[in-house]
Amino acid sequence: MAAFGWKLHGDGSLTGPDDVVAPDERLSWAKTVGLGAQHVVAMFGATFVFPLVMGLNPQLAIMMSGIATIIFLLIVDGKVPSYLGTSASFVGAVAAIRAQEGATSARVTGAIMIAGIVLALVGVAIHFLGSGVLHRVLPPVVTGAVVMLIGFNLAPVVAGIYWPQDQWVALLTMLFTIVVAVAFKGFIGRISVFLALIFGTALSWILDKTAGPITSVLGGATEATEHVRWNTSGVGSASWLGLPPKTTTGADGMEVAGWHMPSFSMAAILLVLPAVIALIAENTGHVKAVAEMTGKDLDPMMGRAIAGDGVGTTLASFVGGSPTTTYAENIGVMAATRVYSTAAYWVAAFVAILFGFSPKFGALVFSIPGGVLGGITVVLYGMIGLLGAKIWKENGVDFGNPINLVPVAAGIIIGVGNVQMTFTDNFSLGGIALGTIVAVGAYHLAKALAPAELRSRADGAMIAVGDYTYGDSDGVDDLLQDDNPEDFYGRRPQH
Repeated sequence: MAAFGWKLHGDGSLTGPDDVVAPDERLSWAKTVGLGAQHVVAMFGATFVFPLVMGLNPQLAIMMSGIATIIFLLIVDGKVPSYLGTSASFVGAVAAIRAQEGATSARVTGAIMIAGIVLALVGVAIHFLGSGVLHRVLPPVVTGAVVMLIGFNLAPVVAGIYWPQDQWVALLTMLFTIVVAVAFKGFIGRISVFLALIFGTALSWILDKTAGPITSVLGGATEATEHVRWNTSGVGSASWLGLPPKTTTGADGMEVAGWHMPSFSMAAILLVLPAVIALIAENTGHVKAVAEMTGKDLDPMMGRAIAGDGVGTTLASFVGGSPTTTYAENIGVMAATRVYSTAAYWVAAFVAILFGFSPKFGALVFSIPGGVLGGITVVLYGMIGLLGAKIWKENGVDFGNPINLVPVAAGIIIGVGNVQMTFTDNFSLGGIALGTIVAVGAYHLAKALAPAELRSRADGAMIAVGDYTYGDSDGVDDLLQDDNPEDFYGRRPQH
């Protein structure tokens, strides 16, 4: 199947709730545009929230997410329907970089660009060596630990920067996010973050009109000042059409992020590289999820998908944009609609690029109150951490085995507690970087030293479904083999 040339599905409409539209098919263009708009809404909230918390430009991030998605679809030849939005896996490392003296957005995006190149090279290696190499080098116990420490390492960012700006708006925004996520099924529940942004911003506006300004410490400031919660002064002066702004210095001496060329620092690069492991885990999980939904064997596309994400991240960061990853939010839209057409993703990508040409949109996003971000990030950062536990659970990791328990326990505490190892006056490792090194390195050391009985049970992924236990002991995921029972949805593997 080529990246273009979709076949019309039936008469261009869905015939019922069980009707499925394959990646190489499309509905009528009117319905395809509507589905593309759904994908835009699904990725929207997180794609511009994470650039904000990383101090990067959200308008540029939206634009580059569309471009990165197009590149991804071309690299996977249209066989893996996915949208590339802003990755959360870099947030902790970026916070650590910005805490360093003299840190700039150029240093941040330079480090991210190197991570993107490394990710692309890993994808190429997997394409030629086979996806089985992933399980050997980065078994689920390790990838879960890295994802967990990346998420939980961000707790001080919420506690020290966003939440104190307006604790009551933050609390109510958090509660709104939780309520919408669990009380509404389907699409509404999946865009709870986006709806919480609207709710929190509207609440801030109402409080500004009724209770007046608030006194708190704004992000990047050191002293409390009186200010309105929702400052829209930059929105009115911004033009409707135009390229994202260039990075400048504001009147207060603070950097105003826009497009820029990257610069490189070894200390910053070392902080960011652990995120590559998280992106590999994310992409692998998302490709597996799409394969399960479509009933197709996408393992041959695994390397291409990871490389596509790496190329997207590299290109985005080269101009000052945010890192990318395949989005679970959009996979959720496919699960709800049963429409896997990549044509809808092309529509979503072009819509995102159009938003990127609106400085007024960028100014509006940049004006989101800090208290609102506090309420959202306290949920999002915790969810990132718990995704690590989800990886463990879905892969049946046995923590009764000391090979799994002891090394990752040490790595997680080092990452979450931001433990530091100082080597020279100018070089130290700590937090996410050191925690990842310990989790990966100590795991393989422990496995090499352990007796054969413990090694044999250390990293086998086994998932019990009914009276059958799925695994990959022969190097091939059992869900893709013909002699296994039907999956959870009653389907048999297709080749």
